[in-house]
Amino acid sequence: MQSTQTQISENNQLSQSIEKEVVFELEGITKIYQMGEVQVHALRGVDLKLYEGELSVLLGPSGSGKSTLLNILGGLDTPTKGSVIYHKVLDDKDEIIDLSAASEHQLTEYRRFNVGFVFQFYNLIPSLTARENVAVVTEIAKAPMTPEQALELVGLGERFDHFPAQLSGGEQQRVAIARAIAKNPDVLLCDEPTGALDSKTGIKVLEALQRVNQELGTTTAVITHNAGIAQMANRVISLSDGQITDIHTNKTLISPKDLSW
Repeated sequence: MQSTQTQISENNQLSQSIEKEVVFELEGITKIYQMGEVQVHALRGVDLKLYEGELSVLLGPSGSGKSTLLNILGGLDTPTKGSVIYHKVLDDKDEIIDLSAASEHQLTEYRRFNVGFVFQFYNLIPSLTARENVAVVTEIAKAPMTPEQALELVGLGERFDHFPAQLSGGEQQRVAIARAIAKNPDVLLCDEPTGALDSKTGIKVLEALQRVNQELGTTTAVITHNAGIAQMANRVISLSDGQITDIHTNKTLISPKDLSW
C-alpha cells in the first residue's frame, strides 16, 4: 500500500510531468543527524520532483525539514538514505548527476556551475561595490552574464557603484540575488530570502525573484514560513516533522505586490 506522501506526490505532480522536464527527482530521502547520543530525524522518506522553470515554495514551520531539503538539493549536504537525481536540461541531451552518490569534487563542481544560492543574510563583502560583489562570481563562471546585466535584472541599474553600507536591506538582498544569478545557474535556491525584511521591502525582493524566474526560466525553490508568499508560486510544497504533508498547484499566480502578509 502506498504511503500518503507518495500518493500526494504522484497525484499532484502527474500533470506537471506531462508538460515540463524533471530537474530534481528525490526518492526516499532521509536525513539523520547524530547529536551526541541522540539521533535527530530532519527528513523522513521524502519523495519529490521539481520541474524545469517552475517557482516552488517550500512552506513549513521551523524544524520541519525545509532547510535540510534545500541543502540537499544544493549539494551542501547529502542524505543518510535515498537518492537525489539532478537532470541538467540541455538542448541535445539530458546530463544526469546522482547527488546522493557524488564525490566532494563532483558536488563542488555542481554547486559552482549549476546552482545559485540566496540566504536570509546577504553575505556581501563590505569593501566591494555592488558591481564588484557580483563580479566575484562572474569571474569563476563558465558563461556568466555581466555584473551590470544581473544588477539591471533585479532593478539596481543605478546602484552599480554603491557599497553595501550605502544600500538598504532590500537592496543588499537584491545584490545577493544578482550575484546568485550572474553565473546563469539552472537552479536558484533561496532560504528565507525575506526573513530579515519588512513586508514592503520583502515584496521588492520577491518581485526580483519572480522576474528572474520568468525572464531566465531558472528553476527556483524558495523556503519560507510565511504562508502568504505561497500564492506567487507555481507549486507549494508543505512540510512538517520532516515529511511532505501536501503539494498544491496554484492555478492563478498572485503578483508579489498583491500578496497578503
